[in-house]
Amino acid sequence: MPNTKRRRLFVRGAASAIAVTLGATALAACGSSDDEGKAESGPVSLTYWTWTPGMDKVVDLWNKGQGKKDQITVTVKKQASGDTLVTKILTAHKAGKAPDLVQAEYQALPTLVSNDALADIAKNVGDAKSKFADGVWQQTTLGTDAVYAVPQDIGPMMFYYRADLFKKYGLTVPTTWDEFAETARALKKKAPDKDLTTFSANDSGLFAGLAQQAGAKWWTTSGDKWQVGIDDAATKKVADFWGGLVKEGAVDNQPMYTPSWNKALNTGKQIAWVSAVWAPGTLTTAAPDTKGKWAMAPLPQWSAGDNVTGSWGGSSTAVTTDSKHQEAAAKFAAWLNTDGAALTALAKESGIYPAATNAQTSGAFATPPDYFSTQPEFYTLAAKIARTTAPSAWGPNVNVAYQTFNDAFGAAAKNRSDFSAALKTMQDATVADLKKQGFEVSE
Repeated sequence: MPNTKRRRLFVRGAASAIAVTLGATALAACGSSDDEGKAESGPVSLTYWTWTPGMDKVVDLWNKGQGKKDQITVTVKKQASGDTLVTKILTAHKAGKAPDLVQAEYQALPTLVSNDALADIAKNVGDAKSKFADGVWQQTTLGTDAVYAVPQDIGPMMFYYRADLFKKYGLTVPTTWDEFAETARALKKKAPDKDLTTFSANDSGLFAGLAQQAGAKWWTTSGDKWQVGIDDAATKKVADFWGGLVKEGAVDNQPMYTPSWNKALNTGKQIAWVSAVWAPGTLTTAAPDTKGKWAMAPLPQWSAGDNVTGSWGGSSTAVTTDSKHQEAAAKFAAWLNTDGAALTALAKESGIYPAATNAQTSGAFATPPDYFSTQPEFYTLAAKIARTTAPSAWGPNVNVAYQTFNDAFGAAAKNRSDFSAALKTMQDATVADLKKQGFEVSE
């Protein structure tokens, strides 16, 4: 098999990775399906662990349509998201009783693969690859010929700003990060009590997406060894850029999602936000009084004329190695994330922004989010931006890197101190953890 070396690279640290990941957490494992011992012929019952709201209604379409025809029934079992679900999947897999299908965030895939919890479904997803942007599909392959999941939703990053206040203060929407910095400074001169935005260290996905846009590749491989480049030139550029703005006071240094942050957005104390396609939902709650006053634009670029964005959030549908019906499960995963009716239902019932490019301009996205009713081209522009998503490079211990970011950058932002030192702390902690888990790391 062409991916044998990579498979060995991921699996060689699996035993210790399970021990470290699970720690003292003990969760009851659920069976993978009601017909675990049955052969592939005849009716098949699959279990799908997911946190997506309304997924049961979407799966009903399968069970009453294609699933009925193929005699494949899928049962949804709601779960928590994030690290909680990853731990539960690994606990169940250790007992050989993981469900047939799981929803997994892109950055969690290497952890699950390194524990041999996800099956290679490359031969069972047909032409699914053609439905997704290259940078999105790459996240489910981990740079191999294997396919470990089918993309479900994505979070291409964008720039949101108060159009009315930009006009009031004579500001131009920045197209480069240098212009962004000058815009922040110009606002401070015209309205010292206001900030263009804040650098927040309580959601590591934001910083990861910004580094991704700059060309960072935090985890790569060399032969059978991992290489960690969290402190690579691209990420240092991003860290130094934001650290400089925070140190000089050109932008705020407060975390997002707090009452104080909500108030700053709602009152116009902060007039812009670097976010992702899902931002309208957050703004609806955080800044209800400013509905209709915001606009969205592409993310500023590092070089004029570039056209690339990062990704903040998103998940996939994967098939586990414990499933006795991997081919059937892969068929459902492909249908769920490429079929027109399924994608429309996901948008309507679950409120997701689909990874499939054709769905991003479908009828479900014919009108802008209600909060952005003054920008009718919102989703047309979003689809163009999504196609420019840069490739990512995740590794088997993203959780450690993210937690260290929260701690180290949180302190640096609060104290307006050196972001480069925080980046080195993040690099060192990630490398040390990989070695502790038993992975070989190339210095």
